[in-house]
Amino acid sequence: MGQWGSGPGVVEFPDGRRIRGFGLRHARPDIAVPEFAVYLLGRDPGPQPWEYRWVRWRDFRRPSSTAEAVAALREARERAADQRVEIACKGGVGRTGTAVALLAVLAGVPAPDAVAWTRANYHRRAVETRGQRRWISDAAAML
Repeated sequence: MGQWGSGPGVVEFPDGRRIRGFGLRHARPDIAVPEFAVYLLGRDPGPQPWEYRWVRWRDFRRPSSTAEAVAALREARERAADQRVEIACKGGVGRTGTAVALLAVLAGVPAPDAVAWTRANYHRRAVETRGQRRWISDAAAML
């Protein structure tokens, strides 16, 4: 058990926790595998060699259930204290970036700054749609 070192897609949050963002359509980096993952996909990815939570979340949309998404991301954040946690969607930018932005809010980044923080610290095109930006604000208001 342990946190990620530096590497592709690894984000260090203001609270010191690290989570790796990943796009499932890309080749998996030649680094340690996750111990826990949250998959943001339209359908369950099926069996994985590590524990995971699936959040139904279609591409370019908001999650089907904000409550389920927030619960999965809270669990990911808690586990990231001492486990390698991965957040992934198909491309690793829109849905994953949106999740990273909400994790940033949970780590202390003000909600209005979360997208800019995520683009500076994770991926320059993270959070692809207005709906995803609105979801961050809506979900942050529920925290």
